[in-house]
Amino acid sequence: MKRIQRLAMAVAWPAFLMASVLEMLVFSLVDPATLHWFGGAPVTLSATAVYTLAFFVFWLVIMAAGAMSHLLAEPAAEINSRSFR
Repeated sequence: MKRIQRLAMAVAWPAFLMASVLEMLVFSLVDPATLHWFGGAPVTLSATAVYTLAFFVFWLVIMAAGAMSHLLAEPAAEINSRSFR
């Protein structure tokens, strides 16, 4: 397996697990039927659609944080020695 694939899985899998936990925590307290958009209009999506969209937003945000942590944890010499051609 290539390094980038291992890195992607090292970020994506824990992010998936934590997005699942966050989804359960948020929607144990929030009813999708009571949500409103920023302008005050009610959300007209089904509860399943709200759960799905929220999960993917949570997953993407947590993946971004994990990827940034991996990047910041690498030594500068290793990053500078890579060729991106």
